Amino acid sequence: MLKPLGTVAATLLYLFALQGCADRSAPAPVVLLNSQVVDGSEEYTQDTYKVQRGDTLFAVAWYTGNDYLDLAKYNGLSEPYTIFPGQTLRVTPPSKAAYATDRSPKLTKKSTDPTTPSVDKSLVDRKKTQAYRESEEIVKAPKIPVPTTAPVVVPKKPVSSVKKVAPTSFPSKVKQWVWPAQGKLVDTFSKAESGNKGIDIAGARGSNVLAAADGKVVYSGSALRGYGNLVIIKHTDTFLSAYAYNDTIVVKEREWVSAGQKIATMGNSGTDSVKLHFEVRYRGKSLDPLKYLPRL
Repeated sequence: MLKPLGTVAATLLYLFALQGCADRSAPAPVVLLNSQVVDGSEEYTQDTYKVQRGDTLFAVAWYTGNDYLDLAKYNGLSEPYTIFPGQTLRVTPPSKAAYATDRSPKLTKKSTDPTTPSVDKSLVDRKKTQAYRESEEIVKAPKIPVPTTAPVVVPKKPVSSVKKVAPTSFPSKVKQWVWPAQGKLVDTFSKAESGNKGIDIAGARGSNVLAAADGKVVYSGSALRGYGNLVIIKHTDTFLSAYAYNDTIVVKEREWVSAGQKIATMGNSGTDSVKLHFEVRYRGKSLDPLKYLPRL
């Protein structure tokens, strides 16, 4: 008995779909949050985020373009940073007014204690007048001639002995981008919903993974599902970069790093081959790293 034409067509489409999945060599796309798949179309501009089932503070921070410790501070959270579905998290700094304290001078009531000695106002006025005359004399005093001898030159300390001072704030823009690893570019950025949100560089296990720009390490660990051993660096108030699938991590959270500095070694944690997965984000929006890295 012949099957209806619609049933045959549906069967063929199903077989083609299976074949497409079998031919796919790239790993499944990384989903940061169970509630949302980052599609690279919009940066996150809201002041709050409503927690969905399966979300973690680390993932919310990455999705919204924040440091998870900042989010913990904004929301009064402490380790292990537990959050709950339906909870509303602040993802921008609270108003400075919330931290303001009343520093206005406190007025004290004038003492009426009869034992308090009274002050002769005329004496105070005379002292003020005398102080004014003395200050005038100081101002009008003749200047002392400056010697014409050559100034003493203090030798500068060798560069190696000068202690590197960590920045106290983020710059307004990234000064320089460098490639985060050496190897073969095996996958590139895609705007598709299930596409790669960064680039993948294949290389030798244990090879160096480098900071792509100056910045501060805001995450170092393996708590983000699908990223393996991960390092996230904050470069400005709005730019972050991520380095995933590492074998080992050699930097710590809150550490300031320089462009080209070793931060990890290449591995395959969280994936099926040795490579570096590298992402760049602006306010949580996925950007094509190849638009920022130097041309090869």
